[in-house]
Amino acid sequence: MNVGLTRTEQGEQVTPSLKARLDCRAGMASSTAGIANGYVQGNLAILPEKFASSFHRFCQLNPKPCPIIGMSDVGNPKIPALGIDLDIRTDVPRYRVWRDGEVADEPTDIMAHWRDDLVAFVLGCSFSFEEALMAEGLPIRHIEHKVRVPMYRTNIQCQPAGPFAGPMVVSMRPFKPADAIRAVQITTRFPSVHGAPVHLGHPHSIGIADISGPDYGDPVPVEADEIPVFWACGVTPQSVIAAAKIPFAITHAPGLMLITDLQNKHLAVL
Repeated sequence: MNVGLTRTEQGEQVTPSLKARLDCRAGMASSTAGIANGYVQGNLAILPEKFASSFHRFCQLNPKPCPIIGMSDVGNPKIPALGIDLDIRTDVPRYRVWRDGEVADEPTDIMAHWRDDLVAFVLGCSFSFEEALMAEGLPIRHIEHKVRVPMYRTNIQCQPAGPFAGPMVVSMRPFKPADAIRAVQITTRFPSVHGAPVHLGHPHSIGIADISGPDYGDPVPVEADEIPVFWACGVTPQSVIAAAKIPFAITHAPGLMLITDLQNKHLAVL
């Protein structure tokens, strides 16, 4: 596990998580899958204070797709519990700025969009449990292919709260049946980063018409001796924010996450 120290160009020693955030500040805009192994990655949702309580309630009602691991004070871009130096405005590879339910911009920082009434939510990400899967020798197809994990809107409805309602988004990883069983056992130990899968096999039964055409991320092959395994996904807030058509919100771009200083090994509950 790569949790040791590296150095910046100035010679300063930093953890791999800080190095990843420094890379983001310098313009890195690629998938964070497999980056800063050992450290927790998070989905991001930033909303005006007037919508924050409803969104917080939505997350409480839907902990599988929306497990909160951090939350900022109003107008504060820092969340010290996730990283002393962490800055929500610069430390994600790419953002999505939403206006009235539509993506209006996809910048690599949101300094120009930050406001004093914004509240940031950081939600657990399945990239954290992928480390545990790989440690057990289970292959992760999208990492092998160096693409973003495929994600799909489903017909599984979330519990509504205020203006926020809509279907769960899931991420998919293909496994041979025996490996799928092991993947269920492993990820059950990580409820704060989506936990066990919500569905195995038969994509059509959860509203996915074409497994080769994800709504977010990139397609990956599912071999004849494999089944698709689906986990609740932290992109769900993007779907409900779009459906709510609130005037303004900011999220991460799917697959391009916030890397925190929390360590994955501390998330296991069993």
